[in-house]
Amino acid sequence: MSIPSVWEFALGALAVFRIYRLIAEDEIAQRPRDWAADWIEDHLDRDLTVLITCPWCLGTYLTLAAWGFWLLAPTAATFLAAPLAFMAIVALISKFDHRL
Repeated sequence: MSIPSVWEFALGALAVFRIYRLIAEDEIAQRPRDWAADWIEDHLDRDLTVLITCPWCLGTYLTLAAWGFWLLAPTAATFLAAPLAFMAIVALISKFDHRL
C-alpha cells in the first residue's frame, strides 16, 4: 500500500469536494436529489435522506470510495481527479469572487 503524494492528496480532496457539492448542493442535481430523497423516504427510512445532503455522511462515503479507487488504480484515480479538482477550484474562486 502506498501513500499519496501531497499533490495526489490535494487533487483527491478537491475532487471529492466537487463530487459532494454536485450531489448534495448544486442546483443542476436538484431533480435527481429530490427523486432520491423521495425514494429513500418511501422505501427505506425518512432519516436516511440526510445521507445525500450531510457533508459528514456523504463526504465520508465519497472519501472512502475515492480512497478505494486510488488504492486499486492510483494513476487512473489521479487522472480522473484532476478535472474535478480544477472544477472545485473554479467553484471556490467563483464563490469568493461574488462576495467582492
